Amino acid sequence: MAKTDSTGSTWRYRWAHRQNVRRVSTFRGAEAAWRRRDDELRRLRALAADFQGSAAAGAGLPLELAGDEVVLWALPAVQLVEVRHSTVLPAPDLTVASPSGPLRPRRPDGVRVTDAGMAVITSRRLVLLGGRGRRDWAYGRMTGLAHDPAAPVTLIQVLDRRRTSGLMLPTDAAADFRFKLTLAFADAIEQRPTVLAQLDELIAEHAQLKPFRPAAATPAQARLSALVPGGRRTVAVAAAVALLVPAALIESDPSDPTGGAEVAVAATPAPTPSVVPALVRPAATPLAPRASPKPVKAPRPSPTATRDPRCGAPVNPLGYDFCGGTRIRRPAAEVCDWFDCVPQFWAGRGYLVQCRDGSVSLTGGRSNACAEHRGVRRTVTK
Repeated sequence: MAKTDSTGSTWRYRWAHRQNVRRVSTFRGAEAAWRRRDDELRRLRALAADFQGSAAAGAGLPLELAGDEVVLWALPAVQLVEVRHSTVLPAPDLTVASPSGPLRPRRPDGVRVTDAGMAVITSRRLVLLGGRGRRDWAYGRMTGLAHDPAAPVTLIQVLDRRRTSGLMLPTDAAADFRFKLTLAFADAIEQRPTVLAQLDELIAEHAQLKPFRPAAATPAQARLSALVPGGRRTVAVAAAVALLVPAALIESDPSDPTGGAEVAVAATPAPTPSVVPALVRPAATPLAPRASPKPVKAPRPSPTATRDPRCGAPVNPLGYDFCGGTRIRRPAAEVCDWFDCVPQFWAGRGYLVQCRDGSVSLTGGRSNACAEHRGVRRTVTK
């Protein structure tokens, strides 16, 4: 026997089941993405703490090391690239960049490949052992360093070389190469603790972004709009039409089908002159018809009297509006029943905002708020 609510229907239970499946699926996807980033940050933290090389690691390489120089990492199958036009790169820094997206195995415009070989990161320099010879970039002589955000290319400028050059790496090794080059440069200027502190800060910030499990929807939260195809949007459109049609009828000025006001003519014969001569009108004088009264248009309601108490927000029992007030950081579980929530809504960590496409997001206060929905329009308040 199917479960029923107090009204004897089962649609509320079906609605609650669909809502819970959707919420759990969204939460699990956001949690998996959060755990991947958390694991990566902790791996980088462990690597930064234990990253060190040895002179023995350079055995067999056609590379002569200085007395205190050690090999930290070696990567085969890289390409030497040069920039065709002069450019100025930003100064090297110790920033651990967040992933901006997958790198594409393409060569940027204005960059040409001139050699290929093995890249070696030592405690003093970056070296390319190529087929045409050796290319060195000493950390102490670096004036510019830039990692391409879309391609696995790192460009370097040094004092003793006029043309900018660098390396193009396999896409799956580019992230590790960039991080280990940052560590080697930090060691050269005795600033590895700065990198460790930065990673600790990133881990702490990421911990604050952990998605929380949404509350379970119950059959009692189901609204009658769930029975209408299209849900609350259809109900909102129907309500708007119901308000606009009477207003249009009031504003209209239909023509009078009679063509004017009717004039009543008495059926009683007129009195004779001998009885009431002063009240007798000449027979030739017709009764003048009355002028038709001009229809008076209904006055339009003043803006003050019809002001929306929610300032444009959809009708909802939660008390949420766009009028300004307290920001909402923990919205009610049924917020998506009344507002058009963005995909992955419950993965957001911030306060409730409306995006420019009309949807609402829980990313207010963050730099990427409503990034895929044309930006933030306004804050949802209570």
